[in-house]
Amino acid sequence: MKSYTKPVLYLIGISFIVKLLLASTIELGNDEVYYWTYVLRPDWNYFDHPPMVAWMIRMFSFNGWWASELSLRLGSFVGAAFSTWFIFKTGKLIGNERLGWYAALLYTASVYTGFIAGFFVLPDSPQMPFWTGALYIMAYLVIHKSEEKNWSVWIFLGMVIGLATLAKVHGLFLWAGFGLYILLQKRHWLSNPRLYVSAFITLLFLIPILYWNIQNDFITYRFHSGRVTHTGINTDAFLQEIVGEFAYQNPFVFVLVWLSVFLFIRKQFRFRQQRIGAWLFSMSLPMLLVFWGIALFNPTLPHWSGPAYIPLYFLVAAWLDQRKSVFFPGILKWAIGFVTVALLTGIALIRYSPVHFGSQSKEAYGEYCPTLDLSGWASLGEQFSSIVKEDIAEGQINSNPVLLTNKWFPGGHLEFYVSRISGVPLIGIGSLQDLHQFAWLNRQRAGLQIGMDAYAIVPSNLPMNVAEAYGTYFKTIEPAEKLKQQRGGGVVRYFYIYRLRNCKKVPDPLLP
Repeated sequence: MKSYTKPVLYLIGISFIVKLLLASTIELGNDEVYYWTYVLRPDWNYFDHPPMVAWMIRMFSFNGWWASELSLRLGSFVGAAFSTWFIFKTGKLIGNERLGWYAALLYTASVYTGFIAGFFVLPDSPQMPFWTGALYIMAYLVIHKSEEKNWSVWIFLGMVIGLATLAKVHGLFLWAGFGLYILLQKRHWLSNPRLYVSAFITLLFLIPILYWNIQNDFITYRFHSGRVTHTGINTDAFLQEIVGEFAYQNPFVFVLVWLSVFLFIRKQFRFRQQRIGAWLFSMSLPMLLVFWGIALFNPTLPHWSGPAYIPLYFLVAAWLDQRKSVFFPGILKWAIGFVTVALLTGIALIRYSPVHFGSQSKEAYGEYCPTLDLSGWASLGEQFSSIVKEDIAEGQINSNPVLLTNKWFPGGHLEFYVSRISGVPLIGIGSLQDLHQFAWLNRQRAGLQIGMDAYAIVPSNLPMNVAEAYGTYFKTIEPAEKLKQQRGGGVVRYFYIYRLRNCKKVPDPLLP
């Protein structure tokens, strides 16, 4: 059979180069700039997530010295490259190289794995190489009966799942799925001490997360549990989850996945070993069912269930492999083409669209337009820096002012693109549930002092009442100066710059 190693390496290389070229064409999104705040304050865990995403950014930005769109996203590209290789190797292990090649194409074509986790900065980005690596090790154990008593394989599995969990705690779904498979197909492993040592090793990786949460009254889990506490059926949320999965997986990939599931159940194709199918379903369906169950009652985000689809890519690959001997099936060309066109169209709209796609009202101009999350912030930082210099030079504001935010978004953008460039420190004033990690950043910053002046920046797409948010702490708030964000010849957003003078009261600290 033809070797597919070289085509996979070309696929990885081309994808990597394309991402390198595109990385700096759009600014960082809400989540990406927020995770930059993790780098500013190294810790064992953070309000929202474990520390892996911070380690990734810190590594590729040279400890924060190289701060740019490319440096922050570079780790995601590298992670996607390794993940694609593990997918290929797993496909080869459970079938053949062509099956692995097809699976690698599907992984690249998926909007979630190829682009959301493979381009942007998310906790999913560093998790994917460990998630796919764990699948490869599991497949090795499933296929090679002789390796069941190999201590090194089990120890390595525990370590890799532990590292996946240090990216996002739902890495523990890897053990949940594998545990289900063991109960269904490999009950004799329950008497294998290596299994328990492997699981214990994973638990050791949770120590930093547990330690931090003990110190902080388990704020992470109190926050996340508050997002899933509704008791009534919410059909809209469930439909949004399914539609989101359809879009995030790539419509072509989504249809192929569920068609292959149907055909596999109907025994239209099979793997050479029956237990492979049981393993793939065990690694996928429990996680999907959990998030579908949550979505029945609470709003969810489609990328939460994203990893559950990865094992099902191998079902699609096996069906295509047994259906026809083609190097690059037409349906996969359409899938790759779709995500390519979607990517280029999205970038073009973000950079050049003269109109936004949100609210047209004067009070919330641009609200709910996703393109505004990824544009206009660098220009704002430059304009704000000039305003501050002029204000200080003309005596319009006291020296050493601060910049205020009351929410983590647009706080992240203000931190990365405005505070970092202008040198005006950012201080969070508001509730812990709104500020998230900024509450911890406040601890290492001087904060407000009596008599101090400050600025507040309000994007028109994220309206807020500055007097209600900050009026308690300042004697006067001047009328806003309005800046325009222009794109493609049109005005797509306004930024309102407020000057707050003479701090009369210092906010109480948010953390003990």
